[in-house]
Amino acid sequence: MEQSSAHLPKLNGRIIVVSGAGGGGIGTAVTRMAAQAGATVIAADHSEKSLETHIAPMVSQGLSIIPVVADILSEDGVGTVMDRARAAPGNFYGLVTVIGGAPPPTWGPAHRLSREHWRAQLSLNLDSMFFMMQGAAAELKALRRPGSLIAISSINGLTSSPFNVGYGAGKAAIQSVVQTMALELALDGIRVNAVAPGPTDTPTASLADDPERNRRGIPMGRHGQVDEIAGPVLFLLSDWSSYMTGQCLIVDGGCNIKWCHLTEENVPMFLKPSSVLEAIKR
Repeated sequence: MEQSSAHLPKLNGRIIVVSGAGGGGIGTAVTRMAAQAGATVIAADHSEKSLETHIAPMVSQGLSIIPVVADILSEDGVGTVMDRARAAPGNFYGLVTVIGGAPPPTWGPAHRLSREHWRAQLSLNLDSMFFMMQGAAAELKALRRPGSLIAISSINGLTSSPFNVGYGAGKAAIQSVVQTMALELALDGIRVNAVAPGPTDTPTASLADDPERNRRGIPMGRHGQVDEIAGPVLFLLSDWSSYMTGQCLIVDGGCNIKWCHLTEENVPMFLKPSSVLEAIKR
């Protein structure tokens, strides 16, 4: 459901950094939509091959995107990205941090999670966000310019994350960082927000293609698409959200409001009176 640039908010003249841009998922969609909205996008990723696969075609189409190979988990990598942002034409304005995930070896019961995997999960999901945010905030403050910083979180960070405790902990910590930085930077005109996706189809997502299961677990009955996550991100990057900071937009097809005792029709499964069941039939 790709959006026409005519219907997108305007980001003309703004430089937006997207870390984790090359995976073909949410970061790639944000990169494309931000460029279509008029921004110059610094598309950062640790994989040159991924940038060539997913970002180079957009560049060849004339979109203002600057691919940057950098390891965001290192201080040098953050510095490389910020240097490219400083050199780009326009005014540095925004950041979207997308890097994160839950590699299969890190899944399992919490009581068996190793220190190595715990630290790796926090590094991948929290450090990758915080130190890029830190660099972007410092740059905006030095320039005395307003801006918008956005972290991609997860609904796993808003509740329990069974058998994936490291991932959930990292995403949950993002909420605290977002709120803290939002308060610290509010008087500078720098807004800090998050987007928490639910089950979304991406190249790295381990989602079963099971319509019946989707119907049971997701009120809207389907997985999200990457453009449906990128759209709210673009809203937060734009002046359309100019009075929003410290917030988390939940984009999950209704998963977070569905109680475990609801059926696939979103009806309480413990209802007995036939008159009640008849009254709520569609």
